[in-house]
Amino acid sequence: MSGRGYVDSNRPSPMGPNDAEIIIYGYVPSKALCGLGIALFALALGAHIYRVLRHRIWSFLPLSLACLMEIVGYIFRTLSSVKNPYTIPYFVVQYFFIVVAPVLISASIYVCLSKLIRWADNIGFKTQLGFFLRPRLLLWTFITADVVTSAIQIAGAALIGVAESNKKSPVTANNILLAGLAIQTAAFVIFLYLYISFVVQLSRDGGMRSQFIFIRPLLLAIGVSSFLVLLRTVFRLAETSEGVFGYASTHESLFGSLEFAPIVVAVWILAIWHPGQWLPKTKASGSGSAAQGEKTEA
Repeated sequence: MSGRGYVDSNRPSPMGPNDAEIIIYGYVPSKALCGLGIALFALALGAHIYRVLRHRIWSFLPLSLACLMEIVGYIFRTLSSVKNPYTIPYFVVQYFFIVVAPVLISASIYVCLSKLIRWADNIGFKTQLGFFLRPRLLLWTFITADVVTSAIQIAGAALIGVAESNKKSPVTANNILLAGLAIQTAAFVIFLYLYISFVVQLSRDGGMRSQFIFIRPLLLAIGVSSFLVLLRTVFRLAETSEGVFGYASTHESLFGSLEFAPIVVAVWILAIWHPGQWLPKTKASGSGSAAQGEKTEA
């Protein structure tokens, strides 16, 4: 570790036009972790494509796209590991894809809650947070928040690369990245509060007992996946708050356990308990009578 960052004594920077003096990662990415990421996300991609085609719920295609983006991200981390860890474009591209992919997972979780609220409303269940749990408002509010904050994070990461390339301080760029992460974390915490409120109210309604038992596996899958996404986001927030060369950002073991692991587990949970299998089907009736849920065969 040099005064301004990590330099591999066995692999000094070639100082090409796209190279930094130091390795922005803070380490040389592990080929083993990259390979594992590519393999697990590729298998998850196949599982999600199968689920979407089987259940024909196209609104969950973003889960497949999230897996594909993770694969691309880990391919570019592999290039950093094998070819040149100093190359700024490799760092920026892998950061873009690995940061944006969880946003698509979050978007699918928002879609789940939106569909569940619409289903519950169709069978006469009313929440105490009616205004905040309006399906369309909830869906687009949180998707917009994720898109905007992800754009801020990507801009910050790109500016860090530019600052390092120009031998300037990355503090301002890191603060931009930190702002995006802070807002994203706050927004997801608010979403989790609304989700938990909906689930608790649904579970306490005696008239909804049979329906609640039916969708309980999906509710648990969404809850665990949401927690894992939040865990990953909090890690990124803590990592960025330490600065570009802080402890969290320069130890790949933390990246592996708090970025890679939570997301790969989340996509596999949503592949096994896929929303297309568990979301109740509703039939609108002129009298507004209750609609019954039917679990699609796995």
